[in-house]
Amino acid sequence: MQRTGYILHPLYYEHQMGLGHPESPARLQAIEEMLFETRFYEELPRLEPRPATTNEIAYIHDRNYIQTIAATSGKTVYLDPDTTASPSTYAAALLAAGGLMTCVDAVMAKKLDNTFAFVRPPGHHAESDHAMGFCIFNNIAIAARYLQKKHQVGKILIVDWDLHHGNGTQHAFYEDPSILFMSTHQYPYYPGSGHFREVGAGKGEGYTINIPFPIRTGDKEYLVTFERIFRPIAEAFRPEIILVSAGFDIYCEDPLGGMLVTAKGFGLLGASLRRLAEELCGGRLVLTLEGGYSLTGLSSGVREVLRAISGKLPEIDSHLQGVELPETAAAARELFRRYWKTL
Repeated sequence: MQRTGYILHPLYYEHQMGLGHPESPARLQAIEEMLFETRFYEELPRLEPRPATTNEIAYIHDRNYIQTIAATSGKTVYLDPDTTASPSTYAAALLAAGGLMTCVDAVMAKKLDNTFAFVRPPGHHAESDHAMGFCIFNNIAIAARYLQKKHQVGKILIVDWDLHHGNGTQHAFYEDPSILFMSTHQYPYYPGSGHFREVGAGKGEGYTINIPFPIRTGDKEYLVTFERIFRPIAEAFRPEIILVSAGFDIYCEDPLGGMLVTAKGFGLLGASLRRLAEELCGGRLVLTLEGGYSLTGLSSGVREVLRAISGKLPEIDSHLQGVELPETAAAARELFRRYWKTL
């Protein structure tokens, strides 16, 4: 049995972006209710997050931008057409980034095998100098640099299965061969980046792996891509820890998406990455919440991921029989073979 922990804190509910906004506190409420109903609340240890420091946020973000967000404290400020800072947003954003680092610390100290940070605001769209797409600070990018600076981790794998491409994360590490970024996402769609020809630059060329999926891609297509593209690349890269931007907006009934992933599909993705972490990096696996705007999709998807990473590893290989790579994934694989001979 795996030792799985999680983070959830009342301050995350206080970040508000306006009546009717899809990125609302109700998202965490749905997850928290599921934790009670399934008894995960009793069975899994809940970690206490701490706020990130300004210096830690500055691993990724410009200090002028950090000051801009700090100045929103106690106010309502529109940061971009989709993203608003409310009076508590700055404090919540510090605790979101710090919460993910708390999860990282627990896994690196071997107190837990894997963790899931249920934080708001999300982060993978946030660029070094501006908020974007509901995101304030790039939680997963900050955690990756924290791992390298605090824990002297050499190589990190970041997997992003959110509906939307993680532009901020990609840009943070585009020229860095120590961090392998692998993303599946609906394309073309917001934010417009994420074509498979975006492979990194300079020393980082080949260390950005984008799989742009067409609308209506489902469980089997995601799983076969993870197992037949992400897995062999990760095996060659040999990460010391795997971080995951877990977006649940690829759920089949998400109001912002067009994908067909089911609750079972999320469990299979979680199982795929847990198995990979056990084989490559001692089971070290840390997930953070990104998108997901169907409350049913959030509660059921998170439930199945938690079951996959905390209990008996579910069967994966039988779901791959007779499944071919989607056309865009197959085309991407041909390009990636230039960099990864294991494909």
